[in-house]
Amino acid sequence: MEAATQLRQAHVSVQDGRVLLDHLLLRDEVVVRLVRDRLEAGDDPARAITDAIEIGARVLDREQTGANAEFVKTEFEKVSARVENEFGERARTVAELLGKKVDEVFDPDTGNLARSLDELFSDGSSNAVQHQVRQVVTEVMQRSREDLRKQFLSSDEGVNPLADFKQSTVEVLKRSAAEQHATNTRLLERMGELSQRIHSLSAEKEKLEELAFERERGTAKGRTYEEAVAEAIDAVAAVQGDLAEAVGDQGGAGGRKGDVLVSLDACSGPARGRIVFEAKDRKLSRPGFVEELDCAMAQRDADYAVMVVPGENEIPAKLHALREYYGDKLIVVYDPEEGSTLELQFAYRLARARVAIKRDGTDEVDAAALRVSVKRAVDAMDDVRKVKSQLTHAEGAIGTARELLEAMTGRVRGELGELDQLLATADPPGDY
Repeated sequence: MEAATQLRQAHVSVQDGRVLLDHLLLRDEVVVRLVRDRLEAGDDPARAITDAIEIGARVLDREQTGANAEFVKTEFEKVSARVENEFGERARTVAELLGKKVDEVFDPDTGNLARSLDELFSDGSSNAVQHQVRQVVTEVMQRSREDLRKQFLSSDEGVNPLADFKQSTVEVLKRSAAEQHATNTRLLERMGELSQRIHSLSAEKEKLEELAFERERGTAKGRTYEEAVAEAIDAVAAVQGDLAEAVGDQGGAGGRKGDVLVSLDACSGPARGRIVFEAKDRKLSRPGFVEELDCAMAQRDADYAVMVVPGENEIPAKLHALREYYGDKLIVVYDPEEGSTLELQFAYRLARARVAIKRDGTDEVDAAALRVSVKRAVDAMDDVRKVKSQLTHAEGAIGTARELLEAMTGRVRGELGELDQLLATADPPGDY
């Protein structure tokens, strides 16, 4: 924009936030063309002049702000470079000083710490800690030995605090010797009895070894337990008028699952239902348990399935004995060596009752009364198992207490022996 030519003295003033222009002449071609175009278009030329001044003022203000920002940036870069140089010099100085101090303290050859550690812990230093500790321990042990020796050598009962203890110890040793003699006499008598039992146990051991060898052969493995289970179930079934058949070697509908098949009331007429028993002398998983009994029921056309195991350790994982699963499966523990068939009889009758409830109508069987009776029987059997478990734990606790008592007796005898040796070495002959 060109400078304005003044015909008369131009006057510019600011009043109440407004700028007043008087006698201002503009020769700029752009301004002249803009005003002429507005006049020809019939617009207000004063509005065009106002817009041009406002826009120009904003551009000048933005340019001035940019110039100021560039100046500030330039000055900041200068100051930053100067501060960075000064900080770098200062940091190098501090690092060199810190390095010297660290070397003075931690240098392995000339450091103060190395010299102090060498002086405190070196074997060649008279002020070494281990030498001082050794000296203190030696002095304390020497005083303790002297005090203990005085206590044992003193025959004055008022001074010697161990006089009563020594006398009671001698009496205890005498009683122990008498008891030991009596015990040895009883042991000799028992040894004669045990020698006779050893001969019988040797023969039994040979039989067990032969049986174990047969089990390891593979074809006969598990057969002994299955036969024992089949024999026990047959004895229970005969009382009920049921027919028990060992079907482990006989094929069923698609397989040979199931070891004993019981047909209810088959001794006197048509079977009213079937129960299949599966004997397992190994532990199964829960899915394996379900699959095994489902297959046994399907292949033997049975209404109920019972798995028989020889001990608690063979019960499938996360399952319990004498607890029904899925309404038609049960687990029972039967140990032929123990000889008790109570749990097996309970499982047999519970399974028989379930099949009766399922197969018979209300005209012949009072289902509600039968369910109540079964519930009472289950509760009573749970009590039997709890008492049996408590008796087993009690026997184990008694055995543990007996072992602890024997260990404590051995410790007492050892302590008395050491005390006897101390008395023998500390007291001169003739004190007793």
